[in-house]
Amino acid sequence: MKINARRRISIIRFFTVGWILAFEFLGIVRGVGTVEEGSADFSLPLSLALGIAFGLVFGAVAGLVQVRIEERLYRRVSLRRLLVVRLLAALIILMSINFMGYFVVTAIRGEWMPFGLYLVEPGSLPIFFYMLCVDTFLFSLRQVNLMLGEGNLWKLIRGAFYTPREQERIFMFLDLKSSTTLAEELGHVKYSTLIQDCFDDLGVVAEYGAAVYQYVGDGVVLTWSMADGLRNANCISAYFRFRQRLSERGDHYRATYGTEPVFTAGINAGVVTVTEVGKFRKDIAFHGDTINTAARIEGQCKELNEELLVSERVATGLSDGGFDLEPIGSIPLRGKEEAVNIFSVTRPSVRNDGLRP
Repeated sequence: MKINARRRISIIRFFTVGWILAFEFLGIVRGVGTVEEGSADFSLPLSLALGIAFGLVFGAVAGLVQVRIEERLYRRVSLRRLLVVRLLAALIILMSINFMGYFVVTAIRGEWMPFGLYLVEPGSLPIFFYMLCVDTFLFSLRQVNLMLGEGNLWKLIRGAFYTPREQERIFMFLDLKSSTTLAEELGHVKYSTLIQDCFDDLGVVAEYGAAVYQYVGDGVVLTWSMADGLRNANCISAYFRFRQRLSERGDHYRATYGTEPVFTAGINAGVVTVTEVGKFRKDIAFHGDTINTAARIEGQCKELNEELLVSERVATGLSDGGFDLEPIGSIPLRGKEEAVNIFSVTRPSVRNDGLRP
């Protein structure tokens, strides 16, 4: 699964900043009040300057390696194997950095020394171990960030969700059509594999700024900030891009599961409360009628024989995205006293962005 440019830059920035901080910390620890036994006995200012240089190079390369891992290996191998792959990649990068360090040291000292001797100098092995630990730590932080949602780890650390606060957000409820029948036909294990494949293909919605809020059985809840979701009709485009992705892999699904999965969706927008919940397992939770209404709207898809329904709040706020919105009317929803105006959404057979239904 290809990662879009913004997310790719975010990954590279994360590893670059992490490695710069790691090298600066190492430079300070080794450069203040200590005497270096090896040949790399640099002054503190030089150590800090080299830390920035090495951090930029090492961080950029480590970030690119992570991008390739997430594009090629996620969902294909276990987390344990991913960690092994990451460590092997770190060893290769580490050797490359050591070649760089070797030439820097020999240039500063002004005399040649065998590379093998440089590697086994006093203090070299602890530095190698330190760098492997840093790479493993950054990789682990990346996994936590993925589990919590992009950007939420830092927000949790600085307490952004500790006190409940209101936000205007868009929510989409996606649900697998005919899921009960599929589960009975495929059996629980194969059905779970189908869901894994579908949610892996759902990764394409990141192109439209969508964040996964929750996986709920055979369904998933996506969310956007109000501005991001309405801009260029991203919240609508994400659904059709997901549907296109499933269609592109239709041969795989039919050959493996005997069917091509179809998801229905309901979208609503409004004010919700976001807060940090849980003592032994932290999570970020959204509360409010906006989410419940989105779920109820999705539930109307089967009744109205539609694949995508949106509330009036979403329909009226959309910028031009090339979609056709057809008002269905005021529909009473289960659990709500007042009826809600909803719209069905379709798109022309060919759009300017080249996507087809």
